[in-house]
Amino acid sequence: MPLDILSAFENDPPELQFVLPGLLRGTVGALVAPGASGKSFLALEIAASIAATQCNGEFFDGFGINPKSRGGVLYLALEDPESVIQRRLHAMGAHIPPAHRAELAFNLCIEPMLGAGLDLMRDDHLNWISQQATGKQLVVIDTLSRAHQLDENSNGDMSLLLRRLEAVGAQSGAAVLFIHHISKGASRDAQGADQFAARGASVLIENARYAAYLSRMTEKECEKWSDRMDGQALHSDMAQSYVKWGVSKQNYDVTPDEKWFKRSEGGVLLPAELTPARAPAKPASGVDDDNW
Repeated sequence: MPLDILSAFENDPPELQFVLPGLLRGTVGALVAPGASGKSFLALEIAASIAATQCNGEFFDGFGINPKSRGGVLYLALEDPESVIQRRLHAMGAHIPPAHRAELAFNLCIEPMLGAGLDLMRDDHLNWISQQATGKQLVVIDTLSRAHQLDENSNGDMSLLLRRLEAVGAQSGAAVLFIHHISKGASRDAQGADQFAARGASVLIENARYAAYLSRMTEKECEKWSDRMDGQALHSDMAQSYVKWGVSKQNYDVTPDEKWFKRSEGGVLLPAELTPARAPAKPASGVDDDNW
């Protein structure tokens, strides 16, 4: 149906409904990161935060996600076995007040699909996702490479794949966030925050309306930040404990500030209290073995 142009001139436009800062409902976005950086944990925390609707007059945002809307979330876990997902949820649960858990669990649907053969190019699979997503705020596809058999380096193939995801968003009204890896070169050169750091064809990010990244702290960044009252810089050995979440592209909103997270027990990413460093780091007396 054609747009009513006169009505658009004369009437107030509808409010834009964002799920995250910059991620609009009904559109497709990407979360791009190196392997083993914590991207699936961040995606789970995003999903849980959106699913944590109001309870006793309060909203939960203990993971520092700052969701713009709350409600149902469909999480398609294509990369990890169910036992691993359960362990992650158990670790996250230690940071979620009991009063919020029931509503969160009601609104969050996680489908463990490792080895299930989900294929976004099959109409029956795409229709199933659209049906499950209808009425929800967000669909997470973790990871995109496991949801198709196309040539990841072909702009034509990836343009077609993005149109299929756009159809899910248009039909369901949910935002679609796909998880994707960065290229080897971007990972080697610590360029994960670059808009075109994603692996494969450039159209993946060009056609997406939102692109976020998760990058590990570099040793050089350790020199700039402190977690101490005296302003002493982080020692380089602490780099492995911190990751940065930011938005490299968004089409409809003000780009949010980057956020630092520190990996806690069980792999949970918690907001990091970092301030600009005022003094160089002292030599480390010991190094914690933090297995990512």
